[in-house]
Amino acid sequence: MDQIKAKKSGIFDDASETKKFLEEQKAAIKARVKDSPVLLLISGGVDSSVCAALLSECLNAKQLQLLYIDTGLMRLNESQKVIKALSLLKAQNLYHIDAEEDFLAALKGITDPEAKRQIIGDMFVKVQEREVQKLGLPEDYFLAQGTIYPDLAESGKGKGAEQGLVKSHHNVRSPLIEQKRAAGLVLEPLGSLYKNDVRQLGQILGLPEEITRRHPFPGPGLAVRVLGEVTKEKCDILRQADAIFTDELVKRGLYDKIWQAFAVLLPLRSVGVSDGTRSYGWTLALRAINSVDGMSAEVFNFAIKDLREIAALISSRVPEIGRLVYDITDKPPATIEWE
Repeated sequence: MDQIKAKKSGIFDDASETKKFLEEQKAAIKARVKDSPVLLLISGGVDSSVCAALLSECLNAKQLQLLYIDTGLMRLNESQKVIKALSLLKAQNLYHIDAEEDFLAALKGITDPEAKRQIIGDMFVKVQEREVQKLGLPEDYFLAQGTIYPDLAESGKGKGAEQGLVKSHHNVRSPLIEQKRAAGLVLEPLGSLYKNDVRQLGQILGLPEEITRRHPFPGPGLAVRVLGEVTKEKCDILRQADAIFTDELVKRGLYDKIWQAFAVLLPLRSVGVSDGTRSYGWTLALRAINSVDGMSAEVFNFAIKDLREIAALISSRVPEIGRLVYDITDKPPATIEWE
Protein backbone atom coordinates (compact mmCIF):
# COMPACT_ATOMS: atom_id res chain seq x y z
CA MET A 1 0.00 0.00 0.00
CA ASP A 2 2.92 2.37 0.64
CA GLN A 3 3.78 2.48 -3.05
CA ILE A 4 0.19 3.37 -3.93
CA LYS A 5 -0.07 6.04 -1.23
CA ALA A 6 3.16 7.63 -2.41
CA LYS A 7 1.69 8.31 -5.82
CA LYS A 8 -0.08 11.57 -6.49
CA SER A 9 -3.86 11.18 -6.75
CA GLY A 10 -4.22 13.76 -9.50
CA ILE A 11 -2.89 16.98 -10.98
CA PHE A 12 -4.78 19.37 -8.67
CA ASP A 13 -3.23 20.25 -5.31
CA ASP A 14 -6.11 22.41 -4.14
CA ALA A 15 -9.40 24.05 -5.16
CA SER A 16 -7.64 27.07 -6.65
CA GLU A 17 -5.88 24.84 -9.21
CA THR A 18 -9.19 23.18 -10.05
CA LYS A 19 -10.81 26.57 -10.64
CA LYS A 20 -7.86 27.68 -12.75
CA PHE A 21 -8.18 24.54 -14.90
CA LEU A 22 -11.90 25.19 -15.29
CA GLU A 23 -11.37 28.75 -16.53
CA GLU A 24 -8.61 27.65 -18.93
CA GLN A 25 -10.79 24.88 -20.35
CA LYS A 26 -13.77 27.18 -20.78
CA ALA A 27 -11.63 29.61 -22.80
CA ALA A 28 -10.00 26.82 -24.85
CA ILE A 29 -13.29 25.11 -25.67
CA LYS A 30 -14.98 28.34 -26.73
CA ALA A 31 -12.01 29.26 -28.93
CA ARG A 32 -11.88 25.86 -30.59
CA VAL A 33 -15.57 25.15 -31.02
CA LYS A 34 -16.82 28.67 -31.79
CA ASP A 35 -20.40 28.30 -33.05
CA SER A 36 -20.18 24.65 -34.12
CA PRO A 37 -22.61 22.17 -32.58
CA VAL A 38 -21.21 19.77 -29.97
CA LEU A 39 -22.59 16.31 -29.36
CA LEU A 40 -21.67 14.60 -26.08
CA LEU A 41 -22.18 10.87 -25.68
CA ILE A 42 -23.31 10.20 -22.11
CA SER A 43 -22.52 6.92 -20.38
CA GLY A 44 -23.94 7.92 -17.01
CA GLY A 45 -20.67 7.62 -15.13
CA VAL A 46 -18.79 10.33 -13.25
CA ASP A 47 -16.59 11.32 -16.19
CA SER A 48 -19.29 11.90 -18.80
CA SER A 49 -21.53 13.63 -16.24
CA VAL A 50 -18.75 16.06 -15.28
CA CYS A 51 -17.95 16.59 -18.96
CA ALA A 52 -21.62 17.45 -19.56
CA ALA A 53 -21.55 19.96 -16.70
CA LEU A 54 -18.33 21.52 -18.03
CA LEU A 55 -19.67 21.88 -21.56
CA SER A 56 -22.91 23.33 -20.19
CA GLU A 57 -20.78 26.07 -18.62
CA CYS A 58 -18.93 26.78 -21.88
CA LEU A 59 -21.58 26.58 -24.56
CA ASN A 60 -25.05 27.94 -25.08
CA ALA A 61 -27.90 25.52 -24.49
CA LYS A 62 -28.91 25.29 -28.16
CA GLN A 63 -25.34 24.47 -29.24
CA LEU A 64 -24.90 21.47 -26.92
CA GLN A 65 -26.59 18.15 -27.65
CA LEU A 66 -26.55 15.50 -24.89
CA LEU A 67 -27.13 11.99 -26.17
CA TYR A 68 -27.63 9.19 -23.68
CA ILE A 69 -27.55 5.82 -25.39
CA ASP A 70 -29.10 3.06 -23.29
CA THR A 71 -27.08 0.04 -24.40
CA GLY A 72 -28.94 -2.50 -22.28
CA LEU A 73 -25.60 -3.00 -20.52
CA MET A 74 -26.31 -0.63 -17.64
CA ARG A 75 -26.70 -1.26 -13.92
CA LEU A 76 -30.10 -1.71 -12.27
CA ASN A 77 -32.29 1.40 -12.77
CA GLU A 78 -29.27 3.20 -14.25
CA SER A 79 -31.10 4.95 -17.07
CA GLN A 80 -33.67 6.56 -14.79
CA LYS A 81 -30.90 7.86 -12.51
CA VAL A 82 -28.86 9.20 -15.43
CA ILE A 83 -31.75 11.12 -16.97
CA LYS A 84 -32.66 12.58 -13.58
CA ALA A 85 -29.05 13.70 -12.99
CA LEU A 86 -28.69 15.25 -16.45
CA SER A 87 -31.95 17.15 -16.02
CA LEU A 88 -30.18 19.15 -13.28
CA LEU A 89 -28.04 20.73 -16.02
CA LYS A 90 -31.15 22.25 -17.59
CA ALA A 91 -30.01 21.11 -21.01
CA GLN A 92 -32.39 21.99 -23.83
CA ASN A 93 -31.29 19.10 -26.03
CA LEU A 94 -31.25 15.86 -24.03
CA TYR A 95 -32.02 12.64 -25.88
CA HIS A 96 -32.55 9.17 -24.39
CA ILE A 97 -32.08 6.43 -26.98
CA ASP A 98 -33.06 2.81 -26.29
CA ALA A 99 -30.50 0.79 -28.27
CA GLU A 100 -30.44 -2.45 -26.25
CA GLU A 101 -31.36 -4.61 -29.24
CA ASP A 102 -28.62 -3.03 -31.39
CA PHE A 103 -25.86 -3.71 -28.86
CA LEU A 104 -26.91 -7.21 -27.82
CA ALA A 105 -27.30 -8.27 -31.46
CA ALA A 106 -23.82 -6.94 -32.31
CA LEU A 107 -22.30 -8.78 -29.32
CA LYS A 108 -23.97 -12.11 -30.03
CA GLY A 109 -21.41 -14.93 -30.08
CA ILE A 110 -18.51 -12.59 -29.21
CA THR A 111 -16.26 -13.66 -26.32
CA ASP A 112 -12.95 -11.85 -26.90
CA PRO A 113 -12.63 -8.79 -24.58
CA GLU A 114 -10.94 -6.55 -27.15
CA ALA A 115 -13.52 -7.49 -29.79
CA LYS A 116 -16.30 -6.58 -27.35
CA ARG A 117 -14.80 -3.16 -26.69
CA GLN A 118 -14.32 -2.36 -30.37
CA ILE A 119 -17.81 -3.55 -31.26
CA ILE A 120 -19.32 -1.42 -28.50
CA GLY A 121 -17.29 1.63 -29.50
CA ASP A 122 -18.33 1.25 -33.12
CA MET A 123 -21.97 0.65 -32.20
CA PHE A 124 -22.00 3.81 -30.08
CA VAL A 125 -20.91 5.75 -33.15
CA LYS A 126 -23.34 3.96 -35.48
CA VAL A 127 -26.27 4.70 -33.20
CA GLN A 128 -24.97 8.23 -32.74
CA GLU A 129 -24.73 8.77 -36.51
CA ARG A 130 -28.25 7.42 -36.96
CA GLU A 131 -29.54 9.85 -34.36
CA VAL A 132 -27.45 12.72 -35.74
CA GLN A 133 -29.24 12.35 -39.07
CA LYS A 134 -32.52 12.75 -37.24
CA LEU A 135 -31.16 15.86 -35.48
CA GLY A 136 -29.93 17.36 -38.73
CA LEU A 137 -26.42 18.18 -37.46
CA PRO A 138 -23.75 19.10 -40.06
CA GLU A 139 -20.87 16.71 -40.76
CA ASP A 140 -18.35 18.95 -39.00
CA TYR A 141 -20.00 18.78 -35.57
CA PHE A 142 -17.68 18.12 -32.61
CA LEU A 143 -17.93 14.79 -30.80
CA ALA A 144 -17.27 15.28 -27.08
CA GLN A 145 -16.30 12.45 -24.72
CA GLY A 146 -15.58 12.12 -21.02
CA THR A 147 -12.27 10.33 -21.64
CA ILE A 148 -9.73 10.77 -18.81
CA TYR A 149 -5.96 10.25 -18.72
CA PRO A 150 -5.90 6.57 -17.55
CA ASP A 151 -8.24 5.70 -20.47
CA LEU A 152 -5.78 7.24 -22.91
CA ALA A 153 -2.70 5.78 -21.21
CA GLU A 154 -4.00 2.20 -21.09
CA SER A 155 -5.03 2.50 -24.72
CA GLY A 156 -1.45 3.44 -25.61
CA LYS A 157 -2.27 7.10 -26.25
CA GLY A 158 -1.18 8.83 -23.06
CA LYS A 159 1.19 11.73 -23.65
CA GLY A 160 4.65 10.70 -22.55
CA ALA A 161 3.37 7.29 -21.45
CA GLU A 162 5.89 4.51 -21.82
CA GLN A 163 3.39 1.70 -21.50
CA GLY A 164 1.77 0.21 -24.56
CA LEU A 165 -1.72 -1.10 -25.04
CA VAL A 166 -3.17 -2.69 -21.89
CA LYS A 167 -6.77 -2.67 -23.08
CA SER A 168 -8.53 -0.40 -25.52
CA HIS A 169 -10.97 2.03 -24.03
CA HIS A 170 -14.21 1.84 -26.00
CA ASN A 171 -14.04 5.48 -27.09
CA VAL A 172 -10.28 5.73 -27.61
CA ARG A 173 -9.21 3.10 -30.13
CA SER A 174 -12.51 2.34 -31.84
CA PRO A 175 -11.89 2.66 -35.63
CA LEU A 176 -14.92 4.84 -36.29
CA ILE A 177 -14.05 7.21 -33.44
CA GLU A 178 -10.44 7.31 -34.65
CA GLN A 179 -11.72 8.63 -37.98
CA LYS A 180 -13.46 11.46 -36.17
CA ARG A 181 -10.31 12.05 -34.12
CA ALA A 182 -8.18 12.24 -37.29
CA ALA A 183 -10.50 14.95 -38.60
CA GLY A 184 -9.77 16.99 -35.47
CA LEU A 185 -13.38 16.83 -34.33
CA VAL A 186 -13.07 14.95 -31.04
CA LEU A 187 -13.32 17.05 -27.89
CA GLU A 188 -11.90 15.51 -24.69
CA PRO A 189 -11.62 18.29 -22.08
CA LEU A 190 -10.89 15.82 -19.25
CA GLY A 191 -8.11 14.01 -21.12
CA SER A 192 -5.33 15.22 -18.81
CA LEU A 193 -7.16 14.41 -15.57
CA TYR A 194 -7.31 11.49 -13.16
CA LYS A 195 -10.49 10.31 -11.45
CA ASN A 196 -9.92 12.35 -8.28
CA ASP A 197 -9.39 15.46 -10.40
CA VAL A 198 -12.68 14.81 -12.19
CA ARG A 199 -14.51 14.45 -8.87
CA GLN A 200 -13.07 17.77 -7.64
CA LEU A 201 -14.03 19.47 -10.89
CA GLY A 202 -17.56 18.10 -10.58
CA GLN A 203 -17.86 19.60 -7.11
CA ILE A 204 -16.66 23.00 -8.38
CA LEU A 205 -19.26 22.77 -11.16
CA GLY A 206 -21.99 22.17 -8.58
CA LEU A 207 -22.85 18.55 -9.33
CA PRO A 208 -24.42 16.69 -6.37
CA GLU A 209 -22.26 14.27 -4.36
CA GLU A 210 -24.40 11.33 -5.42
CA ILE A 211 -22.86 11.83 -8.86
CA THR A 212 -19.31 12.93 -8.04
CA ARG A 213 -18.68 10.23 -5.42
CA ARG A 214 -20.03 7.33 -7.46
CA HIS A 215 -17.69 4.45 -8.07
CA PRO A 216 -16.24 4.30 -11.62
CA PHE A 217 -18.30 2.39 -14.18
CA PRO A 218 -16.79 1.27 -17.50
CA GLY A 219 -18.10 2.80 -20.72
CA PRO A 220 -18.79 -0.67 -22.22
CA GLY A 221 -20.91 -1.33 -19.12
CA LEU A 222 -21.76 -4.86 -18.09
CA ALA A 223 -20.35 -6.25 -21.34
CA VAL A 224 -16.90 -6.33 -19.70
CA ARG A 225 -18.31 -7.70 -16.45
CA VAL A 226 -20.10 -10.59 -18.13
CA LEU A 227 -17.19 -12.77 -19.14
CA GLY A 228 -17.72 -14.71 -22.34
CA GLU A 229 -20.77 -14.13 -24.53
CA VAL A 230 -23.06 -11.31 -23.42
CA THR A 231 -26.80 -12.01 -23.28
CA LYS A 232 -29.77 -10.19 -21.77
CA GLU A 233 -30.31 -13.08 -19.33
CA LYS A 234 -26.73 -12.84 -18.03
CA CYS A 235 -26.93 -9.05 -17.76
CA ASP A 236 -30.16 -9.32 -15.75
CA ILE A 237 -28.54 -11.79 -13.35
CA LEU A 238 -25.50 -9.56 -12.91
CA ARG A 239 -27.65 -6.44 -12.48
CA GLN A 240 -29.48 -8.01 -9.54
CA ALA A 241 -26.33 -9.29 -7.87
CA ASP A 242 -24.39 -6.05 -8.36
CA ALA A 243 -27.26 -3.98 -6.93
CA ILE A 244 -27.34 -6.11 -3.78
CA PHE A 245 -23.56 -5.78 -3.40
CA THR A 246 -23.67 -1.98 -3.77
CA ASP A 247 -26.70 -1.53 -1.50
CA GLU A 248 -25.05 -3.58 1.24
CA LEU A 249 -21.85 -1.54 1.02
CA VAL A 250 -23.89 1.63 1.52
CA LYS A 251 -25.86 0.15 4.43
CA ARG A 252 -22.68 -1.02 6.15
CA GLY A 253 -20.91 2.34 5.76
CA LEU A 254 -18.31 0.83 3.42
CA TYR A 255 -19.16 2.41 0.07
CA ASP A 256 -17.18 5.62 0.62
CA LYS A 257 -14.22 3.66 2.01
CA ILE A 258 -13.83 1.81 -1.29
CA TRP A 259 -12.62 3.35 -4.56
CA GLN A 260 -14.44 0.86 -6.77
CA ALA A 261 -16.56 -2.22 -6.08
CA PHE A 262 -18.52 -4.41 -8.47
CA ALA A 263 -19.55 -7.95 -9.37
CA VAL A 264 -18.40 -10.05 -12.33
CA LEU A 265 -20.38 -12.94 -13.81
CA LEU A 266 -18.00 -15.73 -14.78
CA PRO A 267 -18.63 -18.18 -17.65
CA LEU A 268 -18.48 -21.03 -15.14
CA ARG A 269 -21.15 -23.17 -13.56
CA SER A 270 -20.62 -25.29 -10.50
CA VAL A 271 -22.59 -27.92 -8.63
CA GLY A 272 -24.38 -26.77 -5.49
CA VAL A 273 -27.29 -27.52 -3.20
CA SER A 274 -30.59 -25.61 -3.23
CA ASP A 275 -33.57 -26.64 -1.12
CA GLY A 276 -31.94 -30.00 -0.53
CA THR A 277 -31.52 -30.79 -4.20
CA ARG A 278 -28.67 -30.57 -6.69
CA SER A 279 -28.28 -27.24 -8.46
CA TYR A 280 -25.97 -26.01 -11.19
CA GLY A 281 -25.55 -22.26 -10.90
CA TRP A 282 -23.30 -19.51 -12.23
CA THR A 283 -20.17 -18.34 -10.44
CA LEU A 284 -20.01 -14.69 -9.36
CA ALA A 285 -16.82 -12.83 -8.43
CA LEU A 286 -16.90 -9.80 -6.13
CA ARG A 287 -14.21 -7.15 -6.53
CA ALA A 288 -13.42 -4.17 -4.30
CA ILE A 289 -10.26 -2.07 -4.57
CA ASN A 290 -8.69 1.16 -3.37
CA SER A 291 -6.65 3.42 -5.64
CA VAL A 292 -5.54 7.00 -5.97
CA ASP A 293 -5.54 7.33 -9.75
CA GLY A 294 -6.73 4.07 -11.30
CA MET A 295 -3.26 3.30 -12.62
CA SER A 296 -2.53 0.98 -9.68
CA ALA A 297 -4.79 -0.48 -7.01
CA GLU A 298 -4.88 -2.60 -3.88
CA VAL A 299 -7.58 -5.02 -2.77
CA PHE A 300 -9.95 -3.76 -0.09
CA ASN A 301 -9.57 -5.74 3.13
CA PHE A 302 -13.11 -6.82 3.88
CA ALA A 303 -14.04 -8.00 7.35
CA ILE A 304 -14.84 -11.65 6.72
CA LYS A 305 -18.20 -11.23 8.50
CA ASP A 306 -19.31 -8.57 6.00
CA LEU A 307 -18.07 -10.53 3.02
CA ARG A 308 -19.81 -13.75 4.11
CA GLU A 309 -23.09 -11.98 4.87
CA ILE A 310 -23.11 -10.16 1.54
CA ALA A 311 -22.32 -13.38 -0.33
CA ALA A 312 -25.14 -15.18 1.50
CA LEU A 313 -27.62 -12.43 0.59
CA ILE A 314 -26.69 -12.55 -3.08
CA SER A 315 -26.88 -16.35 -3.34
CA SER A 316 -30.26 -16.41 -1.55
CA ARG A 317 -31.83 -13.59 -3.58
CA VAL A 318 -30.39 -14.44 -7.01
CA PRO A 319 -31.15 -18.16 -7.49
CA GLU A 320 -29.17 -18.42 -10.74
CA ILE A 321 -25.93 -17.84 -8.80
CA GLY A 322 -24.55 -20.92 -7.10
CA ARG A 323 -21.07 -19.89 -5.98
CA LEU A 324 -19.30 -16.65 -5.03
CA VAL A 325 -15.58 -15.84 -4.90
CA TYR A 326 -13.69 -12.69 -3.86
CA ASP A 327 -10.93 -11.37 -6.13
CA ILE A 328 -7.82 -10.62 -4.03
CA THR A 329 -5.54 -9.55 -6.91
CA ASP A 330 -3.90 -6.10 -6.86
CA LYS A 331 -3.20 -3.96 -9.93
CA PRO A 332 -0.65 -4.86 -11.17
CA PRO A 333 -0.56 -7.74 -12.02
CA ALA A 334 -4.31 -7.58 -12.74
CA THR A 335 -6.29 -4.68 -14.15
CA ILE A 336 -9.16 -3.30 -12.07
CA GLU A 337 -11.81 -4.65 -14.44
CA TRP A 338 -11.60 -8.28 -15.48
CA GLU A 339 -11.83 -7.41 -19.18
